[in-house]
Amino acid sequence: MNRLIIGETSRGGLMDSKELHEKILYPVVRVRAGGAGGSGVIIYSQPDPKHDGRFINILITCQHVVDGCIKIKDEWDALLKREVKRDVMEEVQIEVFNYDDSKVVSANSTSGQIIAYDKNHDIAAVRLNNNTRQMAHVSTIIPKDEIPSLRLFDPVWVSGCSLLHDPFPNPGTLTYLREMIDQKAYVMQNASSIFGNSGGGLFHGDSGHLLGLTSRVTVTQLGFGLDVQTWMGFSTHPERLYEFFDHQELQFLYDDKDDYHSAMARRETRRKEALRSVLLESQGLPTQSSESEVAADD
Repeated sequence: MNRLIIGETSRGGLMDSKELHEKILYPVVRVRAGGAGGSGVIIYSQPDPKHDGRFINILITCQHVVDGCIKIKDEWDALLKREVKRDVMEEVQIEVFNYDDSKVVSANSTSGQIIAYDKNHDIAAVRLNNNTRQMAHVSTIIPKDEIPSLRLFDPVWVSGCSLLHDPFPNPGTLTYLREMIDQKAYVMQNASSIFGNSGGGLFHGDSGHLLGLTSRVTVTQLGFGLDVQTWMGFSTHPERLYEFFDHQELQFLYDDKDDYHSAMARRETRRKEALRSVLLESQGLPTQSSESEVAADD
């Protein structure tokens, strides 16, 4: 497997053209990072409670799309008295498209900061630096309790920047509900996808909900060349989106009771706790978890 750099609404009626545009096409952006490129999906846009007139706009994409902007460096830490690995994030370049119905009227370039990533899940969250306006169209992730209801033959749309073209949608159906690749779960769809679709959305045709990120396509070796089976694409299983959000303390992306600044504070607390554990270990002292285990044994 190589990586990829006409439905009904929940109300029971066919999605009209306006709904298809707003749910399937408009939230999709083009992402460029280093020499690579792909797609992304806007999933959050809310007023910044700490800054009047500012907004927090966040997209998700595949980690391998922005990998060129993540630099791992060995640096000497004077406190720990040892070399430690630190990730240094470069800015991601993003193009947000404005439409007049089906016509692209402008592609507005902005930059963004990677706020979280997971190489194993192949997911990254990026905050747009353009914070002066709220995104008009934001994708809605499938609710957790609806994931078990997914079935083969469910209509879906793949929407992304194939070969870095402006975003466009391709229709299809779910063809396999849980494909395990590198010990990670994916869903398979026959909606055509190709390189550049990575990080774009797999959307449910009934509701327009985001099911996952398009991330892989099937490739076979033919002599000295490769044959791409565009109808055998794989997208992040929706359960893994929630696993990523929870592990990275990004619950605000699906839970209205949480917020961005609280999430960033939790992440900073976890970072400091991890550094403290490393410091204690370097001094041969037990970490907090070790002390708890000793107490439990007593």
